[in-house]
Amino acid sequence: MAFMRKSKFRHVFGQAEKRDQGYDGIRVTRTSWESTYCAVNPKFVAVITEAAGGGAFLVLPLSKVGRVATDHPLVAGHKGAVLDIQWCPHNDNVIASASDDCTVKVWQIPDKGLDSNLNEPVVDLLGHQRRVGILAWHPSAQNVLASAGSDNKIILWNVGTGEAMVETELPDFALSMSFNYNGSRLACTAKDKKLRILDSHTGSIVKEGKCHEGAKPSHVCYLKDGQLLTTGFSKMSERQYALWSEKDLSKPVSLEEIDSSNGVMFIFYDQDTNMIYLCGKGDSLIRYYEVTDEAPYVHYLSLYQSNSPQRGIGFMPKRGLNVNANEIARFYKLHNNGLCEVITFTVPRKSELFQDDLYPDTASDTPAISAEEFFDGKNADPILVSLKEALQPSQKEQLKVVRRSNILDKMPSRSSTIQSNNAPAAAAPSVQSALPPKLPKDFDAAAIMREIADLRKKVKDQDERISELEGKVAAFTEVSDPDTSTNVDDGRDGDANDD
Repeated sequence: MAFMRKSKFRHVFGQAEKRDQGYDGIRVTRTSWESTYCAVNPKFVAVITEAAGGGAFLVLPLSKVGRVATDHPLVAGHKGAVLDIQWCPHNDNVIASASDDCTVKVWQIPDKGLDSNLNEPVVDLLGHQRRVGILAWHPSAQNVLASAGSDNKIILWNVGTGEAMVETELPDFALSMSFNYNGSRLACTAKDKKLRILDSHTGSIVKEGKCHEGAKPSHVCYLKDGQLLTTGFSKMSERQYALWSEKDLSKPVSLEEIDSSNGVMFIFYDQDTNMIYLCGKGDSLIRYYEVTDEAPYVHYLSLYQSNSPQRGIGFMPKRGLNVNANEIARFYKLHNNGLCEVITFTVPRKSELFQDDLYPDTASDTPAISAEEFFDGKNADPILVSLKEALQPSQKEQLKVVRRSNILDKMPSRSSTIQSNNAPAAAAPSVQSALPPKLPKDFDAAAIMREIADLRKKVKDQDERISELEGKVAAFTEVSDPDTSTNVDDGRDGDANDD
């Protein structure tokens, strides 16, 4: 008998926002390079666009939804096609771009977005001899950027000074890169089907192992607990994912086949909830998993499915999510028709309070160390911040408790308590006052009844006497009035004569 595994993310569901809440009319790049083409942060969304005679990408404030004008300003300083873009985790206005023109450029975006084309970068990073296709920012050190190119080199830059500080040459060019939690290690997959872990301070290879055996590109993501997750293809071109331990790359901890599609799988990892989202190029669905310490370690949760394939996709950092709606992930999906669709993933909860289990402290935008400290050999975990301050109170009328004393918040005096216990009869004066008074012992009901009968007889005698007196008064009045008596007699005589 199979038992369902308990998980607070078992009921996570994805829902696409309405079309008018997305960004329409974007000329998405047509390059064949395996990239997400999209990068987002709490302020902006950036999309690599098609540009004649060079490379460019579009930057829009998140609030500027709707159709994008055809003449909207672009970041257009590259001479070749832009292959990858990545927002700086410590400055929401800084973005780096890698291009086919062998350069890496870092740009400063104004808070309100672009008013005109931006052609001058803050710094040019020149060191690669062939196209640069992969970028990765250091998670805790300021101004540290890693880049990988088709010249088989991985370079770590100090963006503040524009210097190449660490350089590593691989047997083949890298296909993906990922820093570990504190940035002391850098994992990469290469075209030679190898998975490698580098020391980010020296560039030396620490571990190396055989990765997926398929010829198509594989991707890697460093997990928080010292594990790595890779996606790739088998010899039979079946898509698969594998979980590895950084201590031993000779064989995977877990290996699972997904399907037989041919789209490259991109990995998006939420280190706060330990959830992994797999998005395939050209797929119309997003699969999501939870990584735990229990076998098989990577547990399938569910999937989001739509009718349109995704050409590219962007993943919002935790700082940009809607805590009020229990949103744990948000994707920006690029369609072939130029639409950038917003997809939100939420955990259904009835309570409107802050959900501590869904939102543990997450990485802030404050760097833990400087670039100089990092290249001197220092490591530091990212500085964490609570998302509770981002919770907006509900518009519904809430119960407000005022801390003040009321009638119940009083201790009765000890003397009154003792008195009430010893004299229970005196404790209810209101009840006794409602009862009729007690009758005297010498009370004679028969005597009272005789007195009542005598009173009734007296009243009756008085009534008869009063009636007799009223009759005498009336007779006396008729005799003393001659007119009245004459008229009466005449009337009587007349009546007799008539008879």
